[in-house]
Amino acid sequence: MEQAREIASSGPLAAVLAGEWSPGGAVRSRKGLRQAVRDTLESLYHPVSSCRMGTDDEAVVDPQLRVRGVDGLRVADASVMPTLVRGNTNAPTMMVAERAADLITGRTVDPALTGTA
Repeated sequence: MEQAREIASSGPLAAVLAGEWSPGGAVRSRKGLRQAVRDTLESLYHPVSSCRMGTDDEAVVDPQLRVRGVDGLRVADASVMPTLVRGNTNAPTMMVAERAADLITGRTVDPALTGTA
């Protein structure tokens, strides 16, 4: 935060920035800045892997999206992704949901569409 303030107060940026929004200019000490971070820090990223899918003992759901040890329960959201994707999680999450729909309804994909026919 101290470096960000230094950069923001430099000539080119200082001329176009309206002022510091958070934590505000009144917070000057390093201790105050640390407390401001503790009070306001939150994740704005896309959480994944909290119910990781896999075949190993650590996986929460199996490759059919079934929760291990709980009959009749599936998870169909970004939490099943074993690792974070490089881009936005929206499209991959939609694909997980489509796959869940296929698994639940028994719908299969025509092999001609997958290039495996």
